[in-house]
Amino acid sequence: QVQLVESGGGLVQAGGSLRLSCAASGRTFSIYAMGWFRQAPGQEREFVVAIRWSGGNTYYADSVKGRFTISRDNANEMVYLQMDSLKPEDTAVYYCAADPMDRAAIDVNTYDYWGQGTQVTVSS
Repeated sequence: QVQLVESGGGLVQAGGSLRLSCAASGRTFSIYAMGWFRQAPGQEREFVVAIRWSGGNTYYADSVKGRFTISRDNANEMVYLQMDSLKPEDTAVYYCAADPMDRAAIDVNTYDYWGQGTQVTVSS
């Protein structure tokens, strides 16, 4: 079992930055792929970015490429999402998720563990 808790969301103006954190607890975190997803009101949960357990492979949605950066600290069981040049369309609840099979896939169904989410609101 892995427990995930996100933090760092908030209200920011367009063009601003936020850094989301995801604290993990439980066993074998360091071998899990981690992903960030987001869900806006009335929309399906969508892939944002994922990182393999080694940290050497990252995958970004086209909509955030060049603006968002994922990183992980396995020793402290943390995953981060640095979000720069934020746009109003980035407004959503952001979730971190863990995949025990280290696939780092875009499919939401490949992730077994989820946090409760943190709200990000970008004003224009």
